[in-house]
Amino acid sequence: MVTVIRDLKKDWSLSASVAGFLAVLIAYAGPLVIFFQAAQAAQVSEAMMTSWIWGISIGTAIPGIYLSIKYKAPVVTAWSAPGTVLLVTLFPQMSVNEAVAAYIISAIVIFIVGATGYFDKVLQWIPNSIAAGMMAGILFQFGLALFVATDTMPFIIFSMLGCYLLAKRLSPRYTMIWVLLCGVLLSLLFGKMNPVDINFTMTIPMVIWPEWSWNSTFNLAIPLILVSLSGQFLPGMAILNLSGYDTPAKPIVMASSIASLAVACVGGITITLAAITAALCTGKDAHELKEKRYIAGVANGVFYLLGGLFAGSIVLVFNLLPKELIAALAGLALMGAISANISVAMKEDNQREPALITFLATASGMQFLGLSSVFWGICIGMIAHYVLTKKAIRQLLYNWL
Repeated sequence: MVTVIRDLKKDWSLSASVAGFLAVLIAYAGPLVIFFQAAQAAQVSEAMMTSWIWGISIGTAIPGIYLSIKYKAPVVTAWSAPGTVLLVTLFPQMSVNEAVAAYIISAIVIFIVGATGYFDKVLQWIPNSIAAGMMAGILFQFGLALFVATDTMPFIIFSMLGCYLLAKRLSPRYTMIWVLLCGVLLSLLFGKMNPVDINFTMTIPMVIWPEWSWNSTFNLAIPLILVSLSGQFLPGMAILNLSGYDTPAKPIVMASSIASLAVACVGGITITLAAITAALCTGKDAHELKEKRYIAGVANGVFYLLGGLFAGSIVLVFNLLPKELIAALAGLALMGAISANISVAMKEDNQREPALITFLATASGMQFLGLSSVFWGICIGMIAHYVLTKKAIRQLLYNWL
């Protein structure tokens, strides 16, 4: 323990802490909105909604801190955003108790998938170019959102872009710190901050007893398993590997599943590996040295821990910021990740077309058979890869035989 604290002190950096904070900020300002919609659809009390936020925040914080320290890699966990979208469509026909039972089933199944090591084997079959094309497709929308935000807040957004370019030239390590300060100061100056009544109080979670049903198993548990593995664990592991971290999937999937099981009965939906917010913590903006970026993962967990302890109040703080500012922050913070993934995707001549197909399918936002464009992007890209590359076909046959 003494060694861990000494290493954390030695490796701590402001840039990594800011990267961790931005990842939490974007998660609370974005996917959390869907959680509020789900709560409204379920017609739950404010106390229960606060308990849900406590669950996803604490459930996200603990495995993220533990895994980041253990593997010296910025392992950023998150709650299942696609799974939360499912809740909006299923409530109020499904009860909250049934949903909790589905969370438990999902956590157990995903734990078994991780423990058996099958997920690691699946990852080995996916070439870097296809994984990079998928990640570029996921992040592409955030890059576009930066410029779409100029429709409503042109002066502030263009000023943030100008600040980004100057900081990249003069102070690259602290680029996002300057951009964040610029955006907040201009929002204050022009009266763009959202009015909220903030009162910091500790959160007390509520226990929700599970109630098993076939309805929740088929309509929530099974889709939740599929979207968590294909839509978050898969791209999350891809971005870690593409950033130079060879952390195995097995302990990450297992730790996340244990956290999911622990918070399920307070309303916490499945905990997974982050993909979009992870990109903020794995690049050079977090730290020039790859081996010190794990601090961003630790900081991310600490901020989530605070968010959980003050769940009802902390969300109001994040709601102060206009949505356009959040969109601009996300787009600018992910510029490096978008660039790096496009470069990897287009690097090899014989892989460009499959990687491009993967990128386009993922970026399209298609929804086929109820599965996301992330899932279909990787599937269609892999088919293109095996059809267009002779070596890939031989390797596939070798793996099977």
